[in-house]
Amino acid sequence: MTHPAPPGAHAAPADCASEPIHVPGSIQPHGYLFSLDDAGRIVQLSTNAAELVTASAGVSASAQALLGEPFARIVGEHASQATLAALAEPGSDGTPRLVGTIADPRDMRATRETRDMRVSGTDASTGAAAHPPLAIVVHRYDGIAIVELEPALGTADVFSSLYPLVRTFLRGLQQSAGVDDLARLAASEVKRITGFGRTLVYSFDDEGNGHVIAQALDPGYASYLDQHFPAADIPAQARALYVHNRIRLIADADYASVPLVPPLHPATGRATDLTWASLRSVSPVHVQYMKNMGTGSSMSMSIVVRGQLWGLISCHHESARVPAFEVRAACEHIAQMLSLQIEACEDRTQAEYRLELRRRLSRLLAAMANSEHFVSALCAEPHDLLGLANAAGAAIVFDGRIVTVGTTPDTAQIEQILSWLDGQSGEITAVDQFAQAAGVPFHHDAAGMLAVSISRLFRNYVIWFRPEVVRALKWAGNPREKLASQASALSPRASFDVWTEVVRERSLPWHAAEQEIALEFRAALLDIVLRRAEELAQLALELGRANEELEGFSYTVSHDLRAPLRHIAGFADLLARNESDNLSTRGQHFVERIADSARFGGKLVDDLLAFSQMGRAALHKQRVDMNRLVGELVADQQRDHPQRAIEWRVAPLHALTVDPVLMHVVLRNLIDNAVKFTRNHASADDPAIIEIGCHAGESDTPLADHDIVFVRDNGVGFDARYVGKLFGVFQRLHRFEDFEGTGIGLASVKRIVERHGGQAWADGKLDVGTTVSFAIPRTAAAPPAQNGALDGESAAAAVARLASVSPDTQPFRNVRKPE
Repeated sequence: MTHPAPPGAHAAPADCASEPIHVPGSIQPHGYLFSLDDAGRIVQLSTNAAELVTASAGVSASAQALLGEPFARIVGEHASQATLAALAEPGSDGTPRLVGTIADPRDMRATRETRDMRVSGTDASTGAAAHPPLAIVVHRYDGIAIVELEPALGTADVFSSLYPLVRTFLRGLQQSAGVDDLARLAASEVKRITGFGRTLVYSFDDEGNGHVIAQALDPGYASYLDQHFPAADIPAQARALYVHNRIRLIADADYASVPLVPPLHPATGRATDLTWASLRSVSPVHVQYMKNMGTGSSMSMSIVVRGQLWGLISCHHESARVPAFEVRAACEHIAQMLSLQIEACEDRTQAEYRLELRRRLSRLLAAMANSEHFVSALCAEPHDLLGLANAAGAAIVFDGRIVTVGTTPDTAQIEQILSWLDGQSGEITAVDQFAQAAGVPFHHDAAGMLAVSISRLFRNYVIWFRPEVVRALKWAGNPREKLASQASALSPRASFDVWTEVVRERSLPWHAAEQEIALEFRAALLDIVLRRAEELAQLALELGRANEELEGFSYTVSHDLRAPLRHIAGFADLLARNESDNLSTRGQHFVERIADSARFGGKLVDDLLAFSQMGRAALHKQRVDMNRLVGELVADQQRDHPQRAIEWRVAPLHALTVDPVLMHVVLRNLIDNAVKFTRNHASADDPAIIEIGCHAGESDTPLADHDIVFVRDNGVGFDARYVGKLFGVFQRLHRFEDFEGTGIGLASVKRIVERHGGQAWADGKLDVGTTVSFAIPRTAAAPPAQNGALDGESAAAAVARLASVSPDTQPFRNVRKPE
C-alpha cells in the first residue's frame, strides 16, 4: 500500500536523542563487571558478581561485602596478576583487551592449581563443567579500570578458535565484485558463525536512514531486504557509541538489568561510563523496539568507513541467545575486514569517477584556453560541460546574459533561481530538492541544482540542473507510529509492516566528487577570467595612452590650423571685395570656392578642437526645466528660418537632472538636424513636422528608471541598415552637397548622453523621417538651473564641456548582486 510521506516522519524524538545510554548504571545479566583500583581491589561491581563467590559454609557473599576485596578472590591469583598487568600496559585506555579464559570460579577445584588460566572447571563428582568458561576482557576509560567476565568457548589458543570461523569469509572477500557482493557474503558468514536466525547488512544514507542491502535468514523470519529504516530508530548518541564500541550484544530482550554497586564510582563521584563495556545495559526503548520486531536477542557489528558509521551488520534471533566471546570476536573481525574492503572498493570507484571527471575538465579548459570567450567555449562542448556534474542541463550566467545548454528551465524560472542564489553564501551550492529549499514552485527540469559562483560582486554563475527522479522507498514500518502504552517522546514504532513512501520533487543527490570537480572548475574558470581581465586591462591602458596622445595631437593640430584657415578665409574675402574688378568671372568663382572651403575647414577644426577636449571638463548636474530649454531653442529656429513652413509639436516635458550647458548642446544638435533634414517639405501645403516629447521608460526593461526624450521629424530619413554609423565621428549618410555639416553633431549627442549614464539611439526610414531618442536616468533631486546659466557662454565653450565622455565599449552589462 502506498502512503504519502508524513511531515517530519524521519525526525528522532528529542528526549530519545538525549538519553544517556553510555551511563546506564547497570549491565546485562549474562556476564559480570568489576572496577579495580591500582592495587587490584574491587571498588565497584555488578550485584550478580557475588554469585561467583561461595563462603566455606556454602552461603553466598553479598556484592557489598566484596567491595575492597582483592580481585584474586574471584579469579585466582594468577588470573588477577595477568589482569592487572594488562590494565597497566600502554594503550589499554578505551581499547578492550582479552586477557585470557578461565573456568567459571564456581566450577574450580579447591586446589590452587585449578585456579590457573586454563579451561579446567569441571564438577568434581560428575566430571562435567556446570558453567561455561569465562573470558576476561579489560580496558580503561574515564580514568577507571574495568574488567568484564563473559561466557566463552574456553579454548586457550584464540587463533585456532577464531580462524576456522572466518577463513571462508577471507576466501570470498577478494572475489567479491562490489559492495553488494561483500554485504551478501558478510550476512551469510555471520549467520553461519553465530547461528542467529536472521542477519541483515544495511548502510546509512546522508540523512542517517538505513537501507538493507543484504540478508541471510532461516525459514519463518520476516524479510527486510531492500527496505529502509528511519534515522530515528538509532539516535545520535547510539551512533556515536557504534563508532567507538563496534559490537553490541543484547542476549535476552526480557532480561532484568543488573545494577552496579555502588551506583557512583568512588574515584570519580559519578556514574561509570560504560561506552567500551560489552555488557552495558541498553535503553528500554530499544528493548521494546526489539520486542515489536519479534526479536528475542540481537547482536550488531559496526561498519566504519573513513571514521564514519557507514552501516551495521545486525543479527536477530526469536529467542534468547548468548554467543561465546570468541564467536563475537570473530564477527567483530569480519565487520572490520568488511569495513576495510568497502572503503577500498568505494575509494577505487570514486577514484575512477574522479579521473573521468578530470578528463572532462581538462577538455573543457583546453577549449576555453583556445577561445576568445569562455561562454562560447563551454557551449561548444555541451557533452563535457554536462558530464562534469552528470547533469541534464546547464546555464551560464555572465555579464547579464543567460546561455543554456541541454534541458533547463525557462529564463523566468532561471531568474528565480538567480534571486535565490544571490542570497546564498559560499562558493558552491548543491541541493537535490531545490523547490523546497528555495520556496519556489517545483519545476521538473530543475528538481536538483549545483551552482558555482564566479564573482563575489556580480551575478555570474555556472549552474547545472538535474530532473526529478520519482522513487518508491519501502520502509520497515511507518516511522510515525508509537506505542500507545508509552509516553510519546520515548516510544519506538509498534509495526514493521512494509510502508511505502513515494518520493517526488527530488533529483539524484550530488556526489562529493561532482562538487569537488565543480570547485576545481570554478578555480580554473576564475584563473582564465582573471587572465583575460588582466589582458583587457593592459589593452585598455595602452588604448588610454593612445587616446591621450591622439587627443593631444588632435588638439595641437586643430589649434594650429585655426589661424591659417581664418587667414585664408579673410584674405579670400578681401580679394573678392577689393580686387573683383581685376578678376575674371572664373577667377571670382575660384576666390568664392577658396573662401567657402576655408570657412568650412575652420568650422571643422573648431568642432574637432571641441571634440578633442572631451575628458577634461566635469559635469555640473542641476534640475533643468526642459520645457523652457526646448522653448528657447524652438524660438531660435523660428527667428533663423522665418520663411520655413514648420509645424512644431512640443509635448510637456519632464524636468531632468543634467548638465544644463551640455543638454542645451544635445537638444540644439537634434533640433538643428530635424530642421535641416526636413527641407524637402517647403510649402505650407506640405509643412515640415517636428515633434519633441518625453515619456518614462517602460517597467520590466533596462530603461525602467529613465526618462526618454525624443525628437521626430518627417524629413528624408535614412536607411536603417546604416544606423550603426549614425552616431560615429565624421560619419555621414547623405551627400555634403545636399546637406551641409561636419558629421560630429550626433557623435557629441551620444557622448554627452552616455556621460550622464544614459543611452542614445535612432530609428528611421528613407523618405519617411527620423526619430532620435535618448534616455537619462532619474537621480536624486538636484538644485534647479539658475536663470541665465547659458548667458555669456559661447557655443564653442559649450562643446568644450563635452569632456571625459568615454563611450562604453563593453558588449554586455554586469548585473550586481543585491547588497
